[in-house]
Amino acid sequence: MLDAPNPAETGTAAGALSRFTVLDLTRVRSGPTCVRQLADWGAKVIKIEMPEGLDQGDPMGGPRGGPDFQNLHRNKRGLTLNLKSPEGVAILKKLAAEADVVVENFRPDVKDRLGIGYEDLAKVNPRLVYASISGFGQDGPYAGRPGFDQIAQGMGGLMSITGLPGQGPVRVGIPIADLCAGLFAAQGIMVALLEREVSGKGQWVQTSLLQAQAFMLDFQAARWLQAGEVPKQAGNNHPTSIPTGVFKTKDGHINIAATGNAIWKRFAIAAGAPEWLEDPRFKDAGSRSDNRDALNALIDAKIAERTSEEWVTALNEAGVPAGPIYSIDQMFADPQVKHLGIATTLDDGTKSQTYVAQPFTLSRTPSRIVSHPPAIGEHSAEIMAEAGFPEDEVAGLKSRQVI
Repeated sequence: MLDAPNPAETGTAAGALSRFTVLDLTRVRSGPTCVRQLADWGAKVIKIEMPEGLDQGDPMGGPRGGPDFQNLHRNKRGLTLNLKSPEGVAILKKLAAEADVVVENFRPDVKDRLGIGYEDLAKVNPRLVYASISGFGQDGPYAGRPGFDQIAQGMGGLMSITGLPGQGPVRVGIPIADLCAGLFAAQGIMVALLEREVSGKGQWVQTSLLQAQAFMLDFQAARWLQAGEVPKQAGNNHPTSIPTGVFKTKDGHINIAATGNAIWKRFAIAAGAPEWLEDPRFKDAGSRSDNRDALNALIDAKIAERTSEEWVTALNEAGVPAGPIYSIDQMFADPQVKHLGIATTLDDGTKSQTYVAQPFTLSRTPSRIVSHPPAIGEHSAEIMAEAGFPEDEVAGLKSRQVI
């Protein structure tokens, strides 16, 4: 049995998921994003990589030790295991027999070729929740294609609605398909673990970058599915809530969201332009949509008269949603961002590192970042001992590059 320390008892991590052991076979971004959601809430995560000197494949979350890698792989222990060898597969199956969750994001055929697919591991542990993230799904005409975030952004429709009208397709500035696929996989794992409490059985959780991206289109997808409208690029203007967009101030730019008649009236008064309320071109939402360009021109002229800070303060006091447009460093310097603790620093005595914290809280069992990403195979001997392997056998496995 994997008799690892219980974080809830040791105080070394959050206790919410401390009873679950997770085997992390993931790489790059979508899979590590999924596992991070579990690790930050105290799940006992074992990150499995190939032994040093063997083919590591694609880098997992950028160069090891870089900011991206560090942010993806905190709160985990590291084990090296050669899954291309029968001995390595046998060790994985022994670990899986006592684990609760396995997460992988290989190409769909790889896990079965290695003999570590869902059916293989479910035979040794019927209670196992096995999560797979792929580019396009586990089957179907594109199942064998390699997945990549920007490819999913394009195929998922997002790039067709991002950017200025007529600009041509534009990618979003974050790997949103990767990130959302990871988050949805974590949610699927939690649903499966809850269901297991009733049935006593595990199951296979599947998602893909393409599914995640299509789902995230949300109301834009619904416009097509339910109204037959094909959404187009709207730039910084909201496609349906008008006026909402980016406006240039005396010293920069701000966002204003003056949608809905009540907020629209408050905005016109706060902007010092009550005459807009009497203009038939702007009398209701439909009219404002039809005359978007004329309205935006009037707003542009008015907003250019004052500074960003002046407008953000005045509009919020009037009950009109408005905010600055920050660079990343400015965002982290904002007093509300600081208050929310979105950036959190771990200093374990060996190094100090600041991470992006979880975006939600629990009142009794908050998430905590308690350990930096492990060095490759840092905990191999420890984990193998917990699994019942004698020290001499571990040494032999290491000499043969099995671990």
